[in-house]
Parts: sequence; C-alpha cells; structure tokens
Amino acid sequence: QVQLMESGGGSVQAGGSLRLSCAVSGLTVNYDSVAWFRQAPGKEREGVAAMHSDGNTNHADSVRGRFTISRDNAKNTMYLQMNDLKPEDTAMYYCAVGSWWYNGLVARAYKNWGQGTQVTVSS
Repeated sequence: QVQLMESGGGSVQAGGSLRLSCAVSGLTVNYDSVAWFRQAPGKEREGVAAMHSDGNTNHADSVRGRFTISRDNAKNTMYLQMNDLKPEDTAMYYCAVGSWWYNGLVARAYKNWGQGTQVTVSS
C-alpha cells in the first residue's frame, strides 16, 4: 500500500525552474533513502539525486549545482528543486524510496516508485 504521488512537472523554457514534489504514503520517508531518477527517450534511466535517511545527499554530475533534493519529514514528502533547466533535462522524472547502495543513485536499490512526471524544457 505504499504510494508515491508526484506533482510539479510541466513544460518550461530553458533557464527556468520547476519544483517536483513526491508525497509518500505507506512508509515514512525519513526512515529510508529517497531519490529522483529520470529517463529521456532513447536513453538509459539516470539517477538524478538521492538523499540518505541521515540527510546526506548525492547529485549526478549533470545536475549538480542546478538541482537540489530535499525532504520534508513532517509532510512525508520529497522534492526536487530544478533551476537553470536545460533542454537536455527533458525526461520523465520518477521519485523513489528504498535503500542507499553505493552512491545512492542505483535504481535497483529502490523498491517503491512513483508513476513519473514529465518535464519538458524548450530552448
């Protein structure tokens, strides 16, 4: 009965910002690792950002300095703040909850996934 409900996706112009939200029910996010992944057409699924239960984070090189993962324990919600968006950020974005393996960006470590939300960045 774990459910991840995503919101905040949409279409933006390059250089713009979006904040993705993922409300989690059925488990408490601060007891686990949380992460955002994305997959663009024709590309492999890519780990974007991850946060360990202790608060330590890792962001992919491609988004470091532009994207920030965060968590609101009171709301049991995770976020991905995306700034300075680029066309290459266009993808389906998925939130996930699970375990921290290696650098936190290992997809198979996560057992609970959202349905995905589309982010489209135009130039």
